[in-house]
Amino acid sequence: MTPSNLTGDFTLARRQRLQADLALLAVAAIWGSAFVAQRLVAVEAGIYLFNGLRFLVGGLALAPLAASRVLTGPEMAGLNRKNFPGVLLVGLLLFTGAAFQQAGLKYTTAGNAGFITGLYVVIIPLFLALFWRQRQRWTTWLGALLAVIGLFLLSTGGQLRLGRGDALELVGAVFWALHVIFTGRMVQHLDVLQFAVGQYLVCGLVSLSIGLAFEAQSLSTVVDYGWAIAYTGLISVGLGYTLQAVGQRVAPPADAAIILSLEAVFAALAGWIFLGEMLTPEQLLGCGIMLVGMLLAQSEALAVSKRA
Repeated sequence: MTPSNLTGDFTLARRQRLQADLALLAVAAIWGSAFVAQRLVAVEAGIYLFNGLRFLVGGLALAPLAASRVLTGPEMAGLNRKNFPGVLLVGLLLFTGAAFQQAGLKYTTAGNAGFITGLYVVIIPLFLALFWRQRQRWTTWLGALLAVIGLFLLSTGGQLRLGRGDALELVGAVFWALHVIFTGRMVQHLDVLQFAVGQYLVCGLVSLSIGLAFEAQSLSTVVDYGWAIAYTGLISVGLGYTLQAVGQRVAPPADAAIILSLEAVFAALAGWIFLGEMLTPEQLLGCGIMLVGMLLAQSEALAVSKRA
């Protein structure tokens, strides 16, 4: 291969990586801004009805594309009886994480919710070490410590208390971490798009069933927020997932993890712009410390990416 060909291949690879990183940055912005819509609905409408409708909208929007992959014969296996229990488990984890997140948004700000949800980046390696016996680097433990310190400052402003909404978001982050872990295992042998539609439909149907049983009185209120259902369903779930898949085909794991962790920053920024949510200096410091902790937790992936 001539030097000119090598240069051309290198330039193409850099361009593709840049495009992938920009796609992931768009995902972080979409997911972060979605906290504003979720916050507005959480104050007035039922948790489960809203989650049920938005995940069903996202799942049904992607269903035709997933069905077309069956017809074209994808390399990975599609949904069947053998892998359905795994899809059901991940869908229930998604349902639980989304429920705690939406419940927390009744009592905390979009910015707080975004940052605390982002703690799953730190919780994942901790769970892998404790339950799957996967050894973690010292930077992971340091990142976890910084994340806890940052969470304390963000949620309490330096006082010894943890807000109700922040506590609910923290529980939700635990389930988001489990969701990511089990998702990573499932997609190794299952078509990603079909898997996504499956888990969204499970989450949506379970949420909607509970909502109709216990929140029927708020159905009209939820319908009034049809724009929020459309945005979080079509844009946050549908488009966000699609862009994530496109970006992660090319972007190294370190790029993806670090860029997606910026969802927390976009959530705080969107809360400030659209909802007038303000952070005290102590809370801003907490946000910064948490972000450092998130990045430290991903430093191993960054080191591997550099060696590769």
